[in-house]
Amino acid sequence: MHWNPSDHDRVVATGEAVACEFGAGLALLHLKSNVYYSLNGVGAFIWEQIQEPRSIVAIRAAVLARYNVDAERCKADVEGLLKGLTEAGLARFHSEELA
Repeated sequence: MHWNPSDHDRVVATGEAVACEFGAGLALLHLKSNVYYSLNGVGAFIWEQIQEPRSIVAIRAAVLARYNVDAERCKADVEGLLKGLTEAGLARFHSEELA
């Protein structure tokens, strides 16, 4: 998948992972690949946000409201995590059909 979303594209977790608290973050197990992923506290917050379809701009706004972070850094980090989650099959654009 080519990563070129608009701010208003909605992202949602695929439901193909189980999550458990791990330190200040989360450990995710991708059920199809049996690969573990770890998310720090901010990543865990974003994971919570995408349990229901949410626009990328709304996710960034939630991160900015909760954490003291520069807006440009927030944009880069949120989009980087969402891209990684979609490439790993842990999240998808809401308009996409599950395979």
